[in-house]
This record gives sequence, structure tokens and C-alpha cells, in this order.
Amino acid sequence: MSDDSGAATRTAKASTIRVVLTHPLYRASTLALFLSGLGMSAAAPLIASFLVTELGASLTVAGLYYLTSLTAPVAGYLVGARSDRTGRRLGLFRLCAVAGFAGWLGIAYSTELWMPFVISAVVLGFAGAATSQLFAAIHDELTAEPTAADDGVVAVVRMALTAGWVIGPVLGSFLAAYAGYRTMLIFVAIATLAQILPLGTLRSTPPPPSGAPETPGAGAAPKTAPSLRAMLPLLAFTALYICVYAGESVKYAYLPLYMNEQLRLAPEVSGAIIGIQPLVELALMPLAVVVGRRVGMTRLMAFAAACGVGANLFFAFSGTAAGLFAGQILMGAVWGVFAALGIIVAQRLLPTAVATASAIFLSSTAISSAIGGLAGGLGAAAIGLPLVFVIPAGFAAVAVIGLLIMSRGESSRSWTRTQVGRVPSAAEGTTEDQNATP
Repeated sequence: MSDDSGAATRTAKASTIRVVLTHPLYRASTLALFLSGLGMSAAAPLIASFLVTELGASLTVAGLYYLTSLTAPVAGYLVGARSDRTGRRLGLFRLCAVAGFAGWLGIAYSTELWMPFVISAVVLGFAGAATSQLFAAIHDELTAEPTAADDGVVAVVRMALTAGWVIGPVLGSFLAAYAGYRTMLIFVAIATLAQILPLGTLRSTPPPPSGAPETPGAGAAPKTAPSLRAMLPLLAFTALYICVYAGESVKYAYLPLYMNEQLRLAPEVSGAIIGIQPLVELALMPLAVVVGRRVGMTRLMAFAAACGVGANLFFAFSGTAAGLFAGQILMGAVWGVFAALGIIVAQRLLPTAVATASAIFLSSTAISSAIGGLAGGLGAAAIGLPLVFVIPAGFAAVAVIGLLIMSRGESSRSWTRTQVGRVPSAAEGTTEDQNATP
């Protein structure tokens, strides 16, 4: 029986990859998201160093730069709502990519300290909505032409973004070291604009009308914004995701300090500990889709959040390289699940406005980073290293409880069906039932 199950899994994976490679939109989106991840991750670890080195910012002021990303959820909602009203997913994607190019180029040539702050808050907030528009376009295409591999298609495309984040920091560090920070930022601008190239002149499939079943051949885009009541499940899920993601900013800020200054680990050991997470994440993403269909996606996410609790407790109490490796492997499990399934669940919680759902979910990382940074800073001052990691463990524990509560209604919402975002038939329940608060 296990051999049959393994063979079925391998067949499904091969079928999914074949669908992605042969479909113009999915193939182009995969390349575009890889370029997006490459650019964003090249700049993310080094922007504070750029502000200090090139523009003379203090460490405190440089740290405040990350608060400018708090405008991203607002910009993302505005772009998503516009997309759901007009159905112009790829047109808005191209505009957001151009905004990203202009923003990063402006930062690269900044001569005053205030300029990167204003550019990031005003321009780059809209640039971040590009990714959500691609996922909305993929959703519409899968709705119009459903396949048995719908969830797998989303996961494979999402893996490309993760792959970009694996390579980007290394490439960014190399460019900054050998060509300078401004050259590195110019590369980021070019990579952001290059997202447009794989899609060429492709046009997205129009989303179905508001309130109508999502069937092949559906016509105009929805014209009305979803009500607050309809958005409550999505907002609750996003809040739980923020609780899980808040630990990432704490980890990236303090785990290297802990390894280097207190444990005195060799540089190669520290690098291996940091690098193991994305490798585990990439390996687990396809498996997360298969397991999520069988046990329920939110239930699997609750398990992943529990892995986050364990990971942070390893960071806080192990005191050894082996314990930190174990924590990072658990964190790879966390993001292997959330990266593969998060966008799928978010879109299904608001099936009549998938661009809005995508934008709210994907832009929420800005809020979680700010919360995690604030909590980590206060915690490090109060209880020090490594006990500061108890704080993100507590955040993740809240997410476990919330996701388990949400998973109780998962079967009635039929999230485990392979047809992405399909509005259920009368026998299965209405869209309004789907959007009821768990």
C-alpha cells in the first residue's frame, strides 16, 4: 500500500510540473517570482548597512527604515481592490513592477537620508503588490481551466519565490562587497523590472462575476468590494499568520548575534545553521500540498505552527549547535507548509475577491516584521539572549490555538478540494456559508 501511495505521489508531482512547464501563464509566473525573490532578498539584509555606510545613518535610524514597510498592507489592499473591480491582474502587476524598479533605482541614487524612507513608504509599498496580482491571475486561470493539480501548481510557482530568496542574499552580499551597495541596489531594480519579461504580452483570464459560480467561460470581473463580515475569516487567518511570521524578524536579528557572540560558533557552522532552513523548506513544499489535501490545510498549518513553538524553544534553551540545527530544521517545516498553503487558504477564505485576499495576506509580513522587531527589541533588553526566543514561541502558540479552532470548520468550507477557489454547489453550501466566521 505504501508503494502505491508513493507512486501516486510521484505521479501527481510529475503531472504538476508538466502543467506548470507547458502552460504559458504558470511557466512565466514561475520565472517572474524567482526574479522577484532574487531582487527582494538581495536587498533585505543589506539595506540598513547601505543607510549607515553610504548615507551616514545611525544604527537606530537605520533600524527605523523597516517601519516604512507598514504602508505595504494599505497599498496592497488598494491594488487588490482595484484588481477585483477591473479584473486587470497582469496590467496592475506590470505597473507594480515598474514602480518597484523606479523605487529601488531612486534609493540607489539617493543623496539624502530622508530619500530612501520616503521612497520606500510611498513607492515600494505599491511595488510589493506585484506578487499578489500574479497569484490572483493564476487563481483565475485555474478556475477557468481546472486540473487535478491545481493546488500543486500554486505550490510549485510559490517555490520559485522561495528559491529566489535562497540565492538572493548570497548574490547581494557578493555585489555589495565587490561592487558597492549602490551597484547592488541597481541590480535589485533591474531584477524587479525583469519580472515583466517572462510574461511578455500575456493577458489574464477574467475573473467570474461577483456572486456567480466560478465556472469556465465566466465573464466580467466583480464590481463590488467584499463586506467586512465576508473578510473576517481572512483577517483572522492573516492575524494568525502574522503571529507565526513575527518570529522571523526576531530570529534574523538575534540568532546570528547569539551564535557569534555567546556560543562563539565557527563561521562555517553558523552559516550552515542559517542555510539549512530554506533547503528544508523547498524540500517540504510539494509534500505539504499532498498532506494538506489529506488531513486538512489549516490543521496541517496548526501542526507547522507547533513546529515553530518547538524551534524557538530550541533556540532559547538548547545552548548547542545541534539544538540550533534542530530549531532551524523545524523552522524549515514551518515555512515549507505556510509558503505552500498560505496563499491557497487565503484565496479560498475570500473567493469572490481573490486579488484583495492575496494582497492582504502577502503584505501582512510587513506588520509581522514590525511587531516581531518591537517585541524582540523590548524582550532582548528585558530578558536578554537567548531567552528572547521565548517571545516568538508564545506568538506561535497563539497561532496553534487559533488555527486549530479554524480547522474545525474546514470540512464545511471544503478547502481540501483540488479546484482552487471553486464556489461550492448548493449541496455543498453557499459562498456566504464559506465566509462565515469559524
